[in-house]
Amino acid sequence: MNDISALNGKRILLGVTGSIAAYKAADLVRRLQDCGAQVRVMMTEGACQFITPLTLQTLSGFPVAINLLDAVEESTMGHIALARWADWILVAPASADTLARLVQGRADDILTATILASEAPLAIAPAMNNKMWSNTVTQTNLEVLKQRGVVVLGPDSGDQACGEVGEGRLLEPQMIISELARYLVPARLQGKHIVITAGPTHEPIDPVRFIGNRSSGKMGFALAQACVEAGAEVTLISGPVNLSTPTKVKRINVQTALEMHEHSLRIAAGSDIFIGCAAVADYRVATPASQKMKKNLDENLHLQLVANADIISEIAAMLARPNMVVGFAAETQSVADYAQQKRVAKKLDMIAANSVADGQVFGADTNALQVFWQGGEKILPVGPKAQLARDLVTLIIEHYYAKNTVKTA
Repeated sequence: MNDISALNGKRILLGVTGSIAAYKAADLVRRLQDCGAQVRVMMTEGACQFITPLTLQTLSGFPVAINLLDAVEESTMGHIALARWADWILVAPASADTLARLVQGRADDILTATILASEAPLAIAPAMNNKMWSNTVTQTNLEVLKQRGVVVLGPDSGDQACGEVGEGRLLEPQMIISELARYLVPARLQGKHIVITAGPTHEPIDPVRFIGNRSSGKMGFALAQACVEAGAEVTLISGPVNLSTPTKVKRINVQTALEMHEHSLRIAAGSDIFIGCAAVADYRVATPASQKMKKNLDENLHLQLVANADIISEIAAMLARPNMVVGFAAETQSVADYAQQKRVAKKLDMIAANSVADGQVFGADTNALQVFWQGGEKILPVGPKAQLARDLVTLIIEHYYAKNTVKTA
């Protein structure tokens, strides 16, 4: 059984779809509340045929969202408000039709529109006839959703309402809660300020050309989201990337390593945790051209490069050092050895390393990490970057409190 205390204080938006298992939503609402979660409910028209909105409104204590085009509710953009309110969206039961509609990116009912408008992580608990579950189309849809980072809870096997026996039965509410808790970041960073760097830096050659790298910034942004889920105040210092800012995150955009260095040292001073996830350029052009350099094929171009400052090393050595400094290492060979050497040389509390051999990971939505600290290590296996970020932040929380808790005799 997973630690359900992670649900305490979380805002869970429960989506109920057209399945006979919809009646279990009433028990699910009550059990989520018993764990300390705040619960609001949205229902599809099909769900209303199996359980009344009044039942779920009475249990949750809030009106149930049913109609996307409700004049009163949408006068204040109700589905957008719900999308912003949620820490997590949980669809239980999730019918086969719902899976297909989520894959397509539909937004023609309250449930799909809210999910599409939300940056909150999404979990689904499928429930359907066993033949529908095993159908190739359903399984393909499921794989697409998993690749997008959607958490899938279940289904279970057993007797079904149709009289058949097999896989496709909704997990029991208590098991849904237990499984969901495994993916939640404990809300233990309330009142903590975390500074995260993400993405590449671009070092100008002239006004139109630069030296850069292939970092997409996705891992750093996922970490920012996970830290917010854990209750932290997050400042994200980002190089040039094409990503939306996670909700509640303060973002500072930079271009060069010098800019990232300046902002990082200024903001990290006195912060609680610093996570250096950015792929900062090791070198920059000594004297960038002030005008566009003209091509001359008759001669080679020679650039004089100078070393950039090692941002994370300087932060780890600050007098007003953050209580915990976490670095990243992207390697093409001997990943564990190089990562450990970096951790020791830079005086880091923890380092997360991954292989980027053959260009893997860059721009992808999945990753795998080897995490090292003094006297220990842990492998975080291949998975969506969003979930890896939650797992890493949970690990960071554990070590942060182990390091900063004063032991009394």
